[in-house]
Amino acid sequence: MDSIIQLRDLSKSFGSQNVLQTINLNIPKGQIYGLLGPSGSGKTTIIKLMIGLETPSSGTVTFKGNKLKAGDLYPTIGYMAQSDALYDELTAKENLSFMASLYGLKKNERKAQIEKVMNTVDLLEHLNKPVHQYSGGMKRRLSLAIALLHDPEVLFLDEPTVGIDPVLRKEIWDSFHRLKEEGRTLIITTHVMDEAERCDVLGLLQHGEIISSDTPAGIKETYGVTSIEDVFLKNGGVSVEN
Repeated sequence: MDSIIQLRDLSKSFGSQNVLQTINLNIPKGQIYGLLGPSGSGKTTIIKLMIGLETPSSGTVTFKGNKLKAGDLYPTIGYMAQSDALYDELTAKENLSFMASLYGLKKNERKAQIEKVMNTVDLLEHLNKPVHQYSGGMKRRLSLAIALLHDPEVLFLDEPTVGIDPVLRKEIWDSFHRLKEEGRTLIITTHVMDEAERCDVLGLLQHGEIISSDTPAGIKETYGVTSIEDVFLKNGGVSVEN
C-alpha cells in the first residue's frame, strides 16, 4: 500500500516535557487513518507536525516522498482543528466566501464549490443563516465544509466529532467514507472507541508513543483481545471513551 505521509524517528519536546518519542508511521494513501489515544497522549501534536504547524525536535516528516515543506503542502490539504475558527456574526455563505478568497478560488468557481461542500455536510439549506444561530454540531460540519473548499487531496481532522451526539457522528462518518471513496486520504484523531472501528488503519498512541499501527482487526488479533480498549488496558491501564 502506497504511503502518502511518513514519520521517521519523530520526537517533540516542549522545554523539559517530552510529548512524542520516536514516532515511526506510514500513512497509506486513499485510506482513513485514525490516531486513537487518551486526552494528552500527543494526537494533536502529531497532526501539527504533519502539516508544519510545529517543528520536530528530531526526526523527519515526508509528504509524497519529499521532506515536508509547509508552503508546498497547504494547497493540497484541508485542516480542521479541534476548535471551530468561524466568524459568528457572518452567515455560513460569507464565512465560506471569505475562506474561498484566501484559498485563491476564482470568483466564477466559488458559488458552485460552496454549494457542493455544503451539500456534502448536509447544510445547504442553512447557507444564508448567521453562524451564531448554528448548533455546535452544525458548526463542526461547517468547519468540515471549509476544509473541503479547495478540493484537497488529504484531510487532517483533529477530533472532528467532539461534542456531537451519536446520531450526527454516524452521519459525519458516513461523509468521511464517501470522501475516501472519492480518492481522498483522511487522517483523523479521536478518543472515541466506536469511531476507531470505522478507520481503515489505526495508530494507537499512549504516553507519546505509538504502541500499535494496523487495521482494527489486526490490532485486536495481535494483542489477543476483543476490543481496542483492551489494548490500552493491557498497556498501563489507561482507557479511552466508549
